[in-house]
Amino acid sequence: MKFLFDMFPVVLFFLTLKWGEKNATAAQSIVSDYFSGIVSGGATTAELAPILLATAITLVASVFQIGYLLIRRKKVDAMLWISFIIIMVFGGATLYFQNEAFIKWKPTVLYWCYCGAFALAQFVFKSNLIQLAMGEQIKLPEHIWTRLSYAWMAYFLLMGFVNLYVAFNFSTDTWANFKLLAVVAIMPAFIIIQSLFLAKYMEEPAQ
Repeated sequence: MKFLFDMFPVVLFFLTLKWGEKNATAAQSIVSDYFSGIVSGGATTAELAPILLATAITLVASVFQIGYLLIRRKKVDAMLWISFIIIMVFGGATLYFQNEAFIKWKPTVLYWCYCGAFALAQFVFKSNLIQLAMGEQIKLPEHIWTRLSYAWMAYFLLMGFVNLYVAFNFSTDTWANFKLLAVVAIMPAFIIIQSLFLAKYMEEPAQ
């Protein structure tokens, strides 16, 4: 449920973009009527309207997502705060400048921030973020925790480069499909492969 909650803005972006591509005139009207205050010039073209609408809806969804957690007095994870700040900055720039390049950079910046966080913790603070998050649930040898941290660094670094390649060498529609695939398939597959590898190292926590 937490995974679905965290990924809600991504899925909403994808669905809105697909709807906007099939209803470009309606998307253009919605952007002009409801988001003209944050769009440079106050209006947009039918060609840009789908991605601008998807971006705007994602911004709204992200605000409600954080607001819901704060109202319920639930903890907002650091990763979710990072994601929120980045989508506000790059999504806002996309809308204001009417330039989809900003929103296409957003996943890469997010991936590289995650990679940087793991690297900073591992090499500067001599701490392992994965171990801090999961150490009470499972027990692993210390060198395996380190390998796990390196694996996530490599994953986020690579995904950042792959996102840029797809974003600027293929159509926006293809990029959106890849963005959703990265969330609902590639990352879960990466986690499953790791789990299979780690199974033989896991020790039951002491009772």
